[in-house]
Amino acid sequence: MIQMLCAPGVPGLLVGLAIFLFLWLRASLSVKGETFLFEPRGPGSFEPLLQRYTLLAQFIIGLATGSIVLLAGSSVFKSGGRLPWQYASPLVLLSLSVIYGVCFMGLLLYNYESFLHNQIYTRVAYTRNTALGFSSLFCFAIGYLWLAFRLADH
Repeated sequence: MIQMLCAPGVPGLLVGLAIFLFLWLRASLSVKGETFLFEPRGPGSFEPLLQRYTLLAQFIIGLATGSIVLLAGSSVFKSGGRLPWQYASPLVLLSLSVIYGVCFMGLLLYNYESFLHNQIYTRVAYTRNTALGFSSLFCFAIGYLWLAFRLADH
C-alpha cells in the first residue's frame, strides 16, 4: 500500500483530490439555502459573469496544457525521451486543473441552461461548481509552484 502511495504522480493526485474535497466541504458548510438564482438582478444579469468565469477557466486551461505540452515535448530531447519521475506529481496537478476547469465550464453552462428552462439550481450543484472552479485555480497554482521547485532542484 505504501509503495503504491509513493508511485510517481500519486502524491499529486492525492493533493488534487484533497483540494477538491476540502473546497466542496467548505462551500457546503458556509453556503446557506437550498436553491439559488443565477439572475437575482433580472433576466440576463448572469451572462456577463458567465463570460468572465469562462474566460478565466479557458486561460487557466490554456496555461496548464501549454506547460504540460512544453515539458513533455522537451523530454524528447534529453534523458532518453522520459521525464524524471519527480515531475509526475506537478504534472498530475496541472492535469487535474484542466479536468476541473473543463468540468466547471461544462457543468456551469449546463446548470445555467437548465435554470433558463425553469429547473432549480440546487445547493449541491452550486457548491460543486464553486469547488470545481476554485480547485482548477488552486491545482494550477500549487502544481506550477511544485513544478518550479522541481525544475530548480535539477
